Amino acid sequence: MLLIKTRKLLIEHLSTCKTSESLGLVPTMGALHIGHGALVNRAVRENDVVVVSIFVNPTQFNNPNDLEKYPQTLKSDMAILRKISKNIIVFAPSVREMYSSDVKAINYDFGGLEHVMEGAFRSGHFDGVGTIVESLLTLVKPDNAYFGEKDFQQLQVIKKLTEIRQIPVKIIGCPIVREPNGLAFSSRNERLSKTIRNEAAFIYKTLKSAKIKFGTESAKNIKDWVTNQFSQHPDLELEYIEITKTKTLKSIVRKQKNKKYRAFIAVYAEGVRLIDNIALN
Repeated sequence: MLLIKTRKLLIEHLSTCKTSESLGLVPTMGALHIGHGALVNRAVRENDVVVVSIFVNPTQFNNPNDLEKYPQTLKSDMAILRKISKNIIVFAPSVREMYSSDVKAINYDFGGLEHVMEGAFRSGHFDGVGTIVESLLTLVKPDNAYFGEKDFQQLQVIKKLTEIRQIPVKIIGCPIVREPNGLAFSSRNERLSKTIRNEAAFIYKTLKSAKIKFGTESAKNIKDWVTNQFSQHPDLELEYIEITKTKTLKSIVRKQKNKKYRAFIAVYAEGVRLIDNIALN
């Protein structure tokens, strides 16, 4: 397995690949878990050459404490990737390598996708995401790039990014991977106590109930019901619950036939922010 830390060496190595070989990219911030493993496994199955980037991107953190606490575990990440395939190219650049001297995000217009839910609560977050993803896509020039549906809003933003920047890549969303109790895998889960980690299973349980209710009840009634449910769980602080159109992420008042919808949730547990979502139809 190859570890590369500079753009120059990555470009040089990728230039030796045959033009007939398909190239897959899995962008990560490290602290890899089973969810990341599912993305990498799929990339390995579907491509001749796979690049996994490991980079904790400072411009997508609106909370400095969150950035400071984000685990940097390159050695264990490499061990996880080696078990999947010894042919993976790991790109682990420094902040200086990716941003030179000016660590700033580009200001994007994602057609409103960047202003709702995560964008409303994390100012500038998607500008940071767009900046690093555009940089990686331009650098690696993959045929396919893989992202988890746990960050479904991010997935839609990245699809929009490739559209407005006309980047020739297929963006592939992969299903959420969950812990045995239903909690979506996240590196943040490691910061939870065992008791609260078990209690956080209530997040997905509530989403599944919301999906059942979606068949007969209005979006407002469901959101009110979810809010009431969390009021009975003081260790889980509900930040938002939204029901939106799947593609535009616009909140809905009433359902329409032949349209797809999704529920999104953000919850604080022991000061750790957890997000999840579910397809409603």
